[in-house]
Amino acid sequence: MKTRYPLGRYLFGAAAARTGDETAGPALLLAGLTLTGSASSASSLLAGFTVAAAAGGPVAGALLDRSARPGRVLAAALGLHALALAALLLSLGRAPFTGTLTIALGAGLVSPVLSGGWTSQLPRLIPPEAVPRANALDAMTFSLGALVGPALAGTVAALAGAPAALTVAVGLLCLALPAAWTLPGVRRPEGRASSPGCHAPPPDCPAAPPSPPERSVPAELTAGVRTILRNRALARATATSVITCAGEGAFLTCCPLLGAEVLGGADRGTLLLSASASAAASLAAGALLSRRPGCLRPDAVIGGSALVLAMASLLAATGRPAAVIAAALLAGTAEGPGLTALFAVRHRESPEGLRGQIVTTGASLKITGFALGAGLAGPIAARSLPGALLSAAGFGALAALVHTLMSRGSRRRGARDARTPCVAEERRDASGGPGDTPGPPGAIRARCTPADGGR
Repeated sequence: MKTRYPLGRYLFGAAAARTGDETAGPALLLAGLTLTGSASSASSLLAGFTVAAAAGGPVAGALLDRSARPGRVLAAALGLHALALAALLLSLGRAPFTGTLTIALGAGLVSPVLSGGWTSQLPRLIPPEAVPRANALDAMTFSLGALVGPALAGTVAALAGAPAALTVAVGLLCLALPAAWTLPGVRRPEGRASSPGCHAPPPDCPAAPPSPPERSVPAELTAGVRTILRNRALARATATSVITCAGEGAFLTCCPLLGAEVLGGADRGTLLLSASASAAASLAAGALLSRRPGCLRPDAVIGGSALVLAMASLLAATGRPAAVIAAALLAGTAEGPGLTALFAVRHRESPEGLRGQIVTTGASLKITGFALGAGLAGPIAARSLPGALLSAAGFGALAALVHTLMSRGSRRRGARDARTPCVAEERRDASGGPGDTPGPPGAIRARCTPADGGR
């Protein structure tokens, strides 16, 4: 599997899909404004596109997990997304606006698959020892999309018109189709599998009971949410990342106003603050981390990135040009390692059969957090720009506090409950000791015991 599907193909497909998705939002806003002549209609299209993305993640993830060929599901999502964007382009200014808005909602539903859907497949494609470095490279494709996508949309719109920018987004999504379609299928064992909690190779662990019958999509959705809530590390990473995203939404909402007030014009500072500086810094941080993937603890990095975002927002609130630019760079520097760490925790903690749903559900929750933060900061910024930046800093501080409190709870629980690793014991004779099952001399028996010896 690993030799038939190289990592480079995965990274190319993920980068093309994510750049296309990042291009689509600004291009849709520009095309809506150009073809309808209404800023309200254009913003409504973008809002519908974003809200639908927040709702579509869990269902899309469940479909990925249930499929024996998740690459085909991912390719179908890419194709539907591209077709919906093309339909939007054809309907803008020609069809009734309600119909166009419905198409925008449909296009947004599959958007989380373009981000989380790729990430959920990564552990199947590479050896376990290569996952940390691959996580960093995967996170870099997000930063690359955030850096290239808005700039590409603006440049193409300026040179060839807003509809051409939306066409470019469709083309980028189509470029990712072959990489998605050729993703290897999932091997679903029919016989033995490791027991829950066993991390030793199959010969050293007892066979698990037969798999239960395939569950319905609603049951799968419930199972994924339960996993996030019951797994302390997943719950902590999810809660922290969602609140951090709310801070990012608030911070980016302030960027155009910062450009206008501090740098002398929104046209001079908006692109630098909202996209280029942060994304470039995030990309650089990801590149450094990919060379030393094991130098940081993922769980600690998630909490640390929230604190850095709070510091960046406070720095921008000073209103000095150099401080504002430094704040954008600082926010981007935290984003790259934070995203890499989040992927690492999800891959480490997610059960194989629920990974797609957990990743896409997390993506939907982060989109929701981003939208809430942006929606809260907008009215505040209209009255007080420093107040809006302080709200962004408050979200970052709250995320760090939640991470700290949940970490303390996890340590207290860990002091009471020990994990249950598999311990292989050698059966020295045919009869064995008390409670042993008879077997041939010298056979190896595996049993799961508490790490503290049952005390």
